[in-house]
Order: sequence, then structure tokens, then C-alpha cells
Amino acid sequence: MKHKAQVQLETHTVEDTQQFGQTLGKWVQQNGEPLCIALIGDLGTGKTHLSQGIAKGFGVTEEITSPTFAIMNTYDVNRTHLYHFDVYRLSEAEEIYEVGYEDYLNSGGIILIEWADIIKSELPKEYIEIKLFYHEDETREVELRYVGNPAKEKEMLKYVDFSN
Repeated sequence: MKHKAQVQLETHTVEDTQQFGQTLGKWVQQNGEPLCIALIGDLGTGKTHLSQGIAKGFGVTEEITSPTFAIMNTYDVNRTHLYHFDVYRLSEAEEIYEVGYEDYLNSGGIILIEWADIIKSELPKEYIEIKLFYHEDETREVELRYVGNPAKEKEMLKYVDFSN
């Protein structure tokens, strides 16, 4: 039986979205385990702003930009790496392997993927899934779950105070 949390939060500004991302990034950094974070949402829903917050919370001090044309940017944090993917330009999920995806998955770093629904079939067994939805009044609805590990999900949701 698949576990599906329908835990939702609303953000009302770019800063709200980035602050939520920063809190989640701190949890990821403190968690200390390799992890994949899958961001899913239409254009303009805030994936890059959320990525910026996650990266900042994780400890990245550089400016974070979406790697739409490069497909992947690497950021060094202490003794690990944050690999930021934007797979919007891929035609097929398997194309992700052409940029060394499997090596990054096994590197011990954190993988952050914008447009992750494009490569959903290639995501690991356990990952954080964040779905973003845009509403006309600038509100963003955020759904958060930890796929494949209900215990980690409970710990994550408690840390980020995602109780709405």
C-alpha cells in the first residue's frame, strides 16, 4: 500500500516560499543523509524560489539560479554537494543518465530536481516530493511528502511544522 500524505501549506509571497524552503533545507542538512528532493509544478509556481530557500537552508552561500540550459549546477557545502537539476528540457526520462545522474545519486550528496515529474520513473525509492500549485491571488499551495519512508516523513513534517 502506498503512503500518501495530503499535508498542505499555503505561501503568499516569494519570501514565504523561500522561508519554507530554508526550513526544509536546514532539516535536510541536519539529517545528514543522501537525499533526493523532487519539485513538481507548472511554470510560475515557485520551484526556483523554493530551490533557493532549500539551498540556503542547506548552507549554500552562492546565488542559486535555475539550471534550465545547463541541466545541472553543483554547489559545495562543507564536505558534501548539492546537485541542482532542472530537467524541463528533457524529452524522455532516460535522458537524465546522459548527464551522469546515476553517479550523482550514488555520490552521497543532495539532489534537488525541478520538473521532477518528467523523470518520475527514474527517481530513487525514497525521496521528498514537493508539489506546488499556483492560485490567481499569488497564493501558492504546497504539498509535501516523503515517498517511501513514513517514519522520515513524520520527522520531517514535525521539523518544518507543516501542520496545516
